[in-house]
Amino acid sequence: MSERVFEGAASVRQLPQRGMITLRGDLSSAALQAAATDISTGAFPERGHCDSMGARGIAWMSPDEALVMCPHDVVGTSVASLKSALAGTHHLVQDVSDARVIFAIEGDAARDVVAKLCPVDMRPAQFGPGRFRRTRLAQIPCAFWMRGDGGIELVVFSSVADYAWSVLSNAARADAAVGHFAP
Repeated sequence: MSERVFEGAASVRQLPQRGMITLRGDLSSAALQAAATDISTGAFPERGHCDSMGARGIAWMSPDEALVMCPHDVVGTSVASLKSALAGTHHLVQDVSDARVIFAIEGDAARDVVAKLCPVDMRPAQFGPGRFRRTRLAQIPCAFWMRGDGGIELVVFSSVADYAWSVLSNAARADAAVGHFAP
């Protein structure tokens, strides 16, 4: 699919497909953390956070679940690497890349766009860089995190990507600007 871009009070882009791996197990395990960070090349995040840089990262999903992200072309070898490193331990490793779509919301109104659609306190003091949240976007499940540059990356199921695109684009319209979080 070609990249979709909407420009308004904020910019909304559907990002190219990314490798995404569900990793379930004991998140406090040094072996699990080492296996995941070998793929993400970043730090293992604490609860409610995401450590990401470009196509690589790890998002804390729940007390026993992390989302490991990598370039799409290495997801197969990354899954194999995780399974090998965690052999003999209680874990689940599953490639969920095709089931997910990522959008980037950028610009001064990025917080406003998300605040219109998600029941999350988007004030900078409450939701800063590296913060992660699983919630709802309008009527669908989503997860999102704040990047260091102030942009937001948001993940939804691919089956509802068109709906997510529609509500995000509508919330980002220039004539719908709120300016609540403007610098």
